[in-house]
Amino acid sequence: MDRRLALVTGASAGIGAAFARIYASHGYDVALTARRQDRLDAVAAEIGQRYGVETLTFAADLADAQAPAALLAHLTAHGRVIDVLVNNAGYGVPGVYADVPWETQADFLQVMVTAPCELARKVLDGMADRGFGRIVNVASLAGLVPGSAGSTLYGASKSFLIRFSQSLHLETLNSGVHVSALCPGFTYSEFHDVTGSRALVGKSVPDWMWLGAEAVAAAGYEAAEANRPICVPGAPNKAIAALARLAPEEWMLALMAWQGARFRHI
Repeated sequence: MDRRLALVTGASAGIGAAFARIYASHGYDVALTARRQDRLDAVAAEIGQRYGVETLTFAADLADAQAPAALLAHLTAHGRVIDVLVNNAGYGVPGVYADVPWETQADFLQVMVTAPCELARKVLDGMADRGFGRIVNVASLAGLVPGSAGSTLYGASKSFLIRFSQSLHLETLNSGVHVSALCPGFTYSEFHDVTGSRALVGKSVPDWMWLGAEAVAAAGYEAAEANRPICVPGAPNKAIAALARLAPEEWMLALMAWQGARFRHI
């Protein structure tokens, strides 16, 4: 109970599990949430044995509007407060927007936008009162470039998280609460397996464009500690983000139209 607690969503694999390991390695207890209880238990057991910290798990689907409140109530019932929030849970919805039922898109927005905002709001007061807190919103390089066809809400949701993080960063300056948006590019994780695009992306993206989940999470941890509002890990991703800022919007939109079909089923 003397240790600080890091809550990581989407913690059963990939970047989320990597974040949990990093915070545990720095002496934090970790609370892990995702949909799959068996995967959560496996990650929690590994972290607890390796780092000697307390691990708590709570299986939940953040597409359920009641899930964020239930998660926080679970931790409160265990006598814990949240010192670090890593909003990492996320996925993509392949296909053209008009071909996907609204219910599917609404669930996506609940997970990608509403749940992170709700969790951040509900932990923020306690962090400010204690004079310490870290909020890492895992966004994407896709939020820094123009939109492309397919997975229509993905880039838009990540752009929202980036702007949200920037504003919250400014609102919490000098309070001891640090807020950062992490914007990775192609990352070795289960993301492309879930969307069914692993084979397509694997053929289209060269090896030097990829980063491991551990490297991405380490960059996010360092950015949060340094209180940098945006972190783009990896030299190729930094170059793409810089190009998106400097090039005319119509040029970038044309580039996204040309490249987009290589990476998505549309």
